[in-house]
Amino acid sequence: MSKASLYCTVDHVNGKHDSKELKHALGIIPGVLSVSVNDSTEKIAVDFDTTGVQSDQILKQLGKLGYQVVDSKLEDHIM
Repeated sequence: MSKASLYCTVDHVNGKHDSKELKHALGIIPGVLSVSVNDSTEKIAVDFDTTGVQSDQILKQLGKLGYQVVDSKLEDHIM
């Protein structure tokens, strides 16, 4: 398994409801291992298995959910 983390800043995460929606919608993508959302800073961290999903698929899902990604950073993990 090859693991990576995607760190994003998005616009308009409004409270716990949006955080819960984001965690669920990103968490069900095959290959996503964990999702963390900080609604006060509008930052999202997604750990994923790169053999199951790629960062562009995660970013595309954020767009489908109506969030504009302001900034993103990909970090590969060497195991």
